[in-house]
Parts: sequence; C-alpha cells; structure tokens
Amino acid sequence: MKSIVLSTVFGLTLASSVQADTITYNDQERLHAIAGAVSAERIEQDITKLVSFGTRHTLSETESDTRGIGAARRWIKAEFEEISAACGGCLEVYFQSDVISGEARIPNATEVVSVIAVQRGSVDPNRYVIMSGDIDSRVSDVMDATSDAPGANDNASGVAGTLEAARVLSQYEFAGTIVYAALAGEEQGLFGGKIMAEQAQADGWRIKAVLNNDMIGNIEGVNGVINNSTARIFAEGTRMDETEEEARRRRYTGGEVDSPSRNLARYIDWMADRYIPNLDTMVIYRLDRFGRGGHHRPFNDLGFPGVRIMETNENYNRQHQDLRVEDGIEYGDTLDGVDFDYAAKLTALNAVSLASMAWAPSPPADVSIAGAVSPSTTLKWQAAAGDEGDHIAGYRVYWRHTDAPNWEFSRDVGLVNEYTLENIVIDNYFFGVASVSKDGFESPVVFPGPAGAFGE
Repeated sequence: MKSIVLSTVFGLTLASSVQADTITYNDQERLHAIAGAVSAERIEQDITKLVSFGTRHTLSETESDTRGIGAARRWIKAEFEEISAACGGCLEVYFQSDVISGEARIPNATEVVSVIAVQRGSVDPNRYVIMSGDIDSRVSDVMDATSDAPGANDNASGVAGTLEAARVLSQYEFAGTIVYAALAGEEQGLFGGKIMAEQAQADGWRIKAVLNNDMIGNIEGVNGVINNSTARIFAEGTRMDETEEEARRRRYTGGEVDSPSRNLARYIDWMADRYIPNLDTMVIYRLDRFGRGGHHRPFNDLGFPGVRIMETNENYNRQHQDLRVEDGIEYGDTLDGVDFDYAAKLTALNAVSLASMAWAPSPPADVSIAGAVSPSTTLKWQAAAGDEGDHIAGYRVYWRHTDAPNWEFSRDVGLVNEYTLENIVIDNYFFGVASVSKDGFESPVVFPGPAGAFGE
C-alpha cells in the first residue's frame, strides 16, 4: 500500500513540474509592424506586371522587352535594384544562371536564369534564411513556349510575395542574412533551385531555412471550398542526406517527425498564431503535395531545411491549363483567380518568419541527449562563439509527448551548454533546444542528433 501511495505522489509531482513549464513567449512589436507593412496593393501591381509578359515559359522569348521569360527576369532584377536603392544599397542583386540541355523538358541548350537579392546580416552574415518564388509559367503542354501562359497564381503570386517581403524587410537590419530569390526553370525540372542550392553548398552557405512560396493567392478550391483563413506548410520527415549509420541511430532514438524542415514548419506555424490575424496554418507531414514537387526540394536534397508554403485549396482548372472555356468552365491561370489580400497575408507570414529567424541567433549545433535508465534527461549543445556568442542571451529547452504534433513545454536554462531536466524521463518525451537573442528572438527548435540537426 505504501508503494502505491509513493507512486501516486511521484506521479502528481512530475505532472505538476511539467505543468509549470508550459510555453511562454515574449511578444515582439517589430514583427507586428512588419506584418502590418505588407501591401496587397503592391502585390497586385507586381502580379499584374508579371502577367503582362504574356508567357514566362522557360523556353520562351528572351530578347523582347515586353514578352517572355527574358523580359520578366530583367524586370524582377530592376525591381530588386529599386528596393536596394531605397535602403541605401542594402541588397546585393544579381542574375544566377547555368546552361541546361539534354533534359526531357529542356532538350536543347537553354540558359536558366534566376534573380537573387541578398541582404547581409551584421552579426553572422554567413547564416542564411531564404524566401523564394518561381518566375516561370506554363500551359497544358509543358513544352509550349509560345501560347499565353499568364501564371497569375502559379507562380506570379510567389514572386510578388518575395518582392514585397524584400521591400518591407529591407527597412531593417538583421543579425543573419536574408536572401530573396526569384527562381527559374521550375516547371521544366526545378532547375533554378538546383543551381542555387548547389552553388550555395559550394560557397559554404550555412542555410538554416528555405521558405518556398508556390501558389499563395488562390482561395477558391476545385473542391468548392472558399477559404482565406488557412494555409499549408509542407515539410519532409527523414533527411534526404541521412547516412545508413544515422538511419540506424534514428531507429532507436527517434526523429522521424523532427527533421529540421519539420521544426522549421512548427516555427512558421507559431509565427502565424502570434502575428498573422485570421490565419491558421496546417503543417503537412510530406515533402510536397502527393506525387508532386516544388523548388524547396533541391535544397532538401542537399540537406538544407526547406518547406513549401501555399494555399490550402487548389484549383486545378487554373493550373497548367490552356486559356479556354469548356462546358461552361473557364480554364487558365488568370488575374481574376487571385485574392490579393490573401497573398498579402501569406507574404506577411513569410516576412515575420524570416525576420524572427534572422534576428535570432543560429539554431544550436551538435545537440545531443542522454538519460537511458535514468529518472532525468540531459541535453548538451555547442556554445556559440565570437560575435554570435555575444548575440545570445541564453538557451531554451523544449519537450513534448511523443504523440504531440507541437512542442508543449519549455524552460529557460540560461547561458549554458548543458542542462539536466530532473525527473523528466527520456523515454516519455521528445526534446529539443533553441537559442534566444538578447532582445528575445528565438531560433527554431533543434532535435538532438543528426536527425534534427540544422547543420553547423
């Protein structure tokens, strides 16, 4: 009888301890200001301009000033340069390209050209967070480079959102670097993303987040649902670059739902809850829509954390369609299918997420965990050094039940690189660590071990 009482008392004590560590958050006024500064009118103007080029097919006209992919990318570059001029030259703007040939959708040699704008961080400039949208458009035949392909939602909306995020965020200075990317060649095989990801890897970029925006303007689904208050965040599970040894380790320690991409998605979901009125995001445990792909995938393929942000209810009558009317149904990706206020809402979500991560310190590196056959759990991580170390106020440990989708409990543990959660059993929870800046901005949570690592 005594042992039963002791067990009950111990259980109540532990529950009380966990309850006392429920998550709290310091509201950031600057993020509210950023969300409020995003303009639906400017986004509408940009989408309208992109549609005016007639087609932005990867294989389309490049010499004309008014039609085709060449004119579109030159206009995008000029817009980034104008944004940079307004902030005193704070953006490095350039074309990034490679010649692709011999591919199913690019059989002849074609220069695939993206537009990149880099806003350098002041503390840790080699740490990058990226927002991207796709320049190119298409109709029913993926090889048709001459027919009108407005691509208003797919994906002028994503490019317009990226331009607008640059306008708003370029008015601030950040600790880490933010990159705004208008990527080419998506419909022909994700080539712009492949070129950028491979160059970033070669240049040693420490990419902590890729937010790929592909269709952020439609609120009326082919299923008949009209909804402007939800969005989807697609995030892969097991890392693509996981080794056999890392997979063996993950089998015993977990991490299938705690890849850096999944914890990045949870972070963005938190931003929606805290800073974007009337927006609920759905974190989808999948790389992309069923059997389909997007420009975050080339980054995921190289081990960088990346997610796809997009509308909840797609309208397939407006995707990859020749402009026509059949049986009373209008087909084609035209301006009247875009809700500009909704596109602004998703752009604001990107902007506050980028800003929060760029103001925060880098996610902790080399996070490890111990506690087998023990009543307590110990987490360790690498302490940041130099300017980045000076930027950090301390660390926050998180944990949640293993069947919970989001982090449930947290504890500020100070400026240390090791912490033991007394009487919290390692077998019963998943754990992670985040770093916090001196002004209260927090990194994404890092799950221990290779399965959850955001890289160095």
